[in-house]
Formats: sequence, C-alpha cells, structure tokens
Amino acid sequence: MKKQFAVIGIGRFGFSIAKKLFEAGQEVLAVDVDEELIEESKTFVTHAVIADSTEEESLKSIGIRNFDSVIVAIGNDIQSSILTVLLLKELGVKHVIAKALNKLHGKVLTKVGADLVVFPERDMGERVAHLLLAPNVLNFIELSQDYSVEEIKIPDSMTNKTLRDLDLRAKFNISVIAIRSDNKVIISPSPDEVIDMGDVLIVLGNNKDLAKFVNLK
Repeated sequence: MKKQFAVIGIGRFGFSIAKKLFEAGQEVLAVDVDEELIEESKTFVTHAVIADSTEEESLKSIGIRNFDSVIVAIGNDIQSSILTVLLLKELGVKHVIAKALNKLHGKVLTKVGADLVVFPERDMGERVAHLLLAPNVLNFIELSQDYSVEEIKIPDSMTNKTLRDLDLRAKFNISVIAIRSDNKVIISPSPDEVIDMGDVLIVLGNNKDLAKFVNLK
C-alpha cells in the first residue's frame, strides 16, 4: 500500500532516503530552506517545497501531520533539528525519524519525541528507507544487489505453526537460517520447530522474494 513520507533536509542523507522511497512507488515530499536543493530534488520526489521546519505555521501549511512518517535529515544545525522534531510531535505526527550527529544529539532527539534516531555513519539513507518500506523488518544485511539476510517479525497468522507447516522455501523461495526468541537464537532450526508469538525469523533470499514475504499480512 502506498504511503506518504516527508523528508526534511535534502542533503546527501535526505536525498538518498527520498530517492529510494520515491523509486519504491511511495509519495514523497521534500522540504528544505535551500531553493537550489529543492529545485534539484523535484526530479526524484512527488512534491518539493521551500519551507522553514522550525516555524510551526510553515509545517501546518504543508499539512505535515497527514504524513505516515516524517524523516528529519537536517544537516549540521543541531538546534533546528531538535526544534523541528519537537514541533512535529506537538503537531501530531505519529512517526518521526531523526538524524543525529552524535550520541548526545541523539539523546536529546529521543527526549523531545523522535520515534527513531539514526546515525548517518551507521545507518545509511537507503537502509533507513528499506526499514520504512517494510516496518516488520527489524534489520537487514545486503549481501549483494539481489540478495539479503533479513530479521523479520512474523505476522500473527504464522504463530503456533512449525516451519514445516509454513513451508517458506516452497511458497516464497526463502530460507530460514535462524529463529530469535526471548533473547535465545536457534541456528539452523529443524522443520518441526514451532514459531511462537513475538518470534523473529532470520531469513535469506532474493530481495524480490523477501519483499513478497514481508508484505504478507
């Protein structure tokens, strides 16, 4: 299902997130105070506006509270970053992801309401976009352009069933290489291993096959 994302701050990090989300068929709004960056971004987003995210009226005017997720990717202006997150939460934005420049900045962003704090050196834009597109994917490792290992929170419909019952290799062409349950990890689980509520599957497969599985309700 198509979602609406707003990316505030179109530097290198914000650019990579916005582009990845747009290429995945999502609606993406780019927001920045820099007119030149907004002009450049128009080719890889749905909409692009010049706005100051530290001004409440500017955020209201673009209907920011209607977006499913807002990514605050502001560059080196820590004060603007913190104020933007604070305003977004006060305006009722349900899901805010914010870029932090260091651990202290990250702590403050969490305190003012950020739902997820990412560090560009550790969490590249494409990685964040991937997690946004598949919220039940808790983590992933890209092995190549086509293959990945993903940690996937299973849907309720799969609980209390064995791996044999699920038969994921036949149905989705993916392999379960481990199960994480209550801080315990079962490596190379047997086909008779039962999946409990809250378990996380660590699976390997082609990205297209993985996408079909993670979008399963």
